[in-house]
Amino acid sequence: MLGRRQIREKIVQTVYSYYQNPVKFDVLEKNMFTSIEKIYYLYIYQLNFLVALKELAEHQIEIGKNKYIKTDANTNPNQKFINNKILIKLEENPERLFFTGQHKELKWDMHDDLLVKTFQRITAGKRYQDFMKEDGYSFEDDQKFIGKLFLRYIAENDDFHDYLGDKELSWYDDIHIANSMVQKTIGFLKEDEESRTLIKMIKDEDDKDFAGKLLRDTLNSWEANEKKLGERLENWDLERVSLMDKVILSAAITEIDNFPFTPSRVIINEYIEIAKVFATDRSNIFINGILDKYCKDLNRI
Repeated sequence: MLGRRQIREKIVQTVYSYYQNPVKFDVLEKNMFTSIEKIYYLYIYQLNFLVALKELAEHQIEIGKNKYIKTDANTNPNQKFINNKILIKLEENPERLFFTGQHKELKWDMHDDLLVKTFQRITAGKRYQDFMKEDGYSFEDDQKFIGKLFLRYIAENDDFHDYLGDKELSWYDDIHIANSMVQKTIGFLKEDEESRTLIKMIKDEDDKDFAGKLLRDTLNSWEANEKKLGERLENWDLERVSLMDKVILSAAITEIDNFPFTPSRVIINEYIEIAKVFATDRSNIFINGILDKYCKDLNRI
């Protein structure tokens, strides 16, 4: 479980899309939960990419062993990468295996051009070569290596992002969420524990109810929230506030008003971080100022 920031992000995305293309609420809500579900597909697809890199490395070793004229590297290949304890745990994870079995489109083809090129980039890189030269096998070293490998060659790979966006349009906006899920999965793995449960954005009915209520209340409170925002603008017209800033502020004000058990500072900080993802460079400062003033006016702790 990542926490509710990612759910709040989907609320903001959904409300923003509504004001660009209004639809009935039940359709809007269904589309939002479908979009959230698709993030899990993306998450599994990225985990499968890591597993496919291991499988490709194993395939390359087998090719080397079957060469007619062999070098020492072919006869005694370095197996440190394919023996990486993190990759093995991901490969053996029963939830990943079951879900991929149910959705075979999430399995990578061994000859996929992006997979092969990424593997070639990884193996040519200094980090990989240094890792392969190191003696011994440490779970912590394996974990750190795969974490950095994922960040460098997948999470920060624009070609990978474009590939995913072409495969499923909604994935392009949600890559950063799936990236966080994969990074946390790698970080949560323990050497002496089986890797069984993966991460879900919505873990239970409470999360689902939170998402549905926040979406509904934000839409229903739009005009009232615009008025509250306008009353707290200084030397600025409401018409000059961007739609995205309005959406973020409206969702935040709605949560402050309707979810009294969540501390105001937690809510403010969450929407500041969301602004950093979706809004302009200075939006987070503007949003922090408005929400801080609003909470002080309400004496909301």
